[in-house]
Amino acid sequence: MNAVVTLFIGVVAIFLGYGFYAKTIDRKVIQPDGKKATPARMYMDGVDFTPANRNVLFGYQFKSIAALGPITGPIVAVQWGWLPALLWIIFGTFFIGWVQDYSSIMLGVREDGQSFGALSYRFISPRSRSILLTFIYFYLLLIMAAFGKIVGYDLMTNPAVPLGLLLVIGVGLLAGQMTYKWKMDIIVTSGITVVLAFVGIWLGTLAPVQGFITNVINGAVAGTGPDGKAIQTYATVFGAVTRPQFIWSLVALVLCYFGAVLPIWRWAQPINYVSFWIVFLGILAGTLGLLIWHPAFPADFPAFTNWNGNLCASANCSSIDPKLLKNMVPLGPMWPLLFVTIACGAVSGWHSLVSSSGTARQLENEADALYVGGGAMFLEMFLATLSLLTAVVGVGVTKGFAGYVGLVAAGKNAGIFAIGLSEMMSKVGVPTSFGLPYGSVFLTLMGLTIMYLVVRFMRVASAEFLGDSIPLFKNTTFGSIIALLLSALMIYTGFWARVWVLFGGANQLMASLALLLVTLWLMSNGKNYMWTFIPFLFMFVTTIAALLLTAFSVFSQLGAANLPVDKIIGNWLAGLIAIYLVIAALFLAWDALKAFNKARENKPVKTSV
Repeated sequence: MNAVVTLFIGVVAIFLGYGFYAKTIDRKVIQPDGKKATPARMYMDGVDFTPANRNVLFGYQFKSIAALGPITGPIVAVQWGWLPALLWIIFGTFFIGWVQDYSSIMLGVREDGQSFGALSYRFISPRSRSILLTFIYFYLLLIMAAFGKIVGYDLMTNPAVPLGLLLVIGVGLLAGQMTYKWKMDIIVTSGITVVLAFVGIWLGTLAPVQGFITNVINGAVAGTGPDGKAIQTYATVFGAVTRPQFIWSLVALVLCYFGAVLPIWRWAQPINYVSFWIVFLGILAGTLGLLIWHPAFPADFPAFTNWNGNLCASANCSSIDPKLLKNMVPLGPMWPLLFVTIACGAVSGWHSLVSSSGTARQLENEADALYVGGGAMFLEMFLATLSLLTAVVGVGVTKGFAGYVGLVAAGKNAGIFAIGLSEMMSKVGVPTSFGLPYGSVFLTLMGLTIMYLVVRFMRVASAEFLGDSIPLFKNTTFGSIIALLLSALMIYTGFWARVWVLFGGANQLMASLALLLVTLWLMSNGKNYMWTFIPFLFMFVTTIAALLLTAFSVFSQLGAANLPVDKIIGNWLAGLIAIYLVIAALFLAWDALKAFNKARENKPVKTSV
């Protein structure tokens, strides 16, 4: 297999999936009306309901849905081999991913921008509102735990990242001011802010900046390793959390606070829009680099490793530090875990929340929904494919399969992407001295710009669920701080590998519940529903199995010798959340089954396009 052939397969999937399947559903089933007033226009409040240019909204949608999932997920999933991961990325997007994203937007638009909580009350049962809101809250908490550790521990502790990241955020705020207050042309705004963002990333790579962050802020102490080589060490704050990990994860949480409480036009939308260009140009440079380089897949990089994803059964691990090997447990059976490990590259429940409660409230024209929702998802599929290639050829060609295994053992899954992308970009003349930091900023933006939207949705969910009984939760600041405190607890106590799989399982389970809601909505309107119902069944069964399996693994780990107290707490929290999510989903499915049967009895339903 050649990397260019892989990209070509991805392009063909986009052409067929978007150009034929998606457009057929859009035209014959949903039938958008460009003359109909959307919630963004009817309820414009300048906070959540804000009409946006379709191209700005496309950038917002893509940057809001494409987080670390389509990057880290495929890299981790390569532990089962590159072929199963590639097949799920393509077929998952083709039959399920775009379906959920697009239909969630149209559900939100046609139902006056109502949240999933309100919609579940109407289409499933009164009690389902409370069940779904608590499900969403704990599911979002797992996102914060999974992403927070990558952003705060792995990426922002890199001294080349923080300044560039903070300057990009500042430039995003400028973009919002230029667009909505100064009414400047979007092309002029984009050109100025994107150039400034790249200058900010470059400034972060300068040696004096990195030295200041390393020595003054992070408090590095020079020392000597067991092999006699010079190393830098850092003081621990508590448990195994070092000073830079604590500082930068705290900074990330503070940024999330602002993203959660400020109007969407002031923070989330413009920052995500500028970040989109950072990400898109990185994807473009990486793709061009691959086309010029056109490397073949390394002979030692297996298309399939083994059913349990046990890397040491497929590679020689004798050269890897035994301490690292202890953290390198097999992921588990390919079904169901592969389908939740690639958490966003094929389908993601997070997308349904962004689409229904965010994008649907900003869409100016119903006819733009497929372009924004379906188009952004297919672009994310391409990003997931590129991410897989950063591991297989970006790292594999230069370091071999053993090099990939060594990076996984060291917990540097995010680093694999930065290394691989910089290798690809070097083929178009981008020096690795810039490419590596750029790849890290790229990843940090992917994670952080999702995290503050997650906190925003968490405080909305808690207000909707507890606001009447505990009015304090209706306070934006209080709800956001509670969400951030719980997130910090999960970040500082959880085992990342287990939390990631739990997040993936909860994420895909959320996707199945979104598809369930859309199915009931379609039935209530007498429209074809099989294109959403069959994906719901597959995702529901798969994710329930994945969550139960992972919860069992998490609880089994409690008996491990010398397990620190903080990790015991983290395991209990993660395991209990997983069990609750399964129970909540089963209750929702039971109520939905009754609603489903009632809808079939009361409405004649079309079953073909």
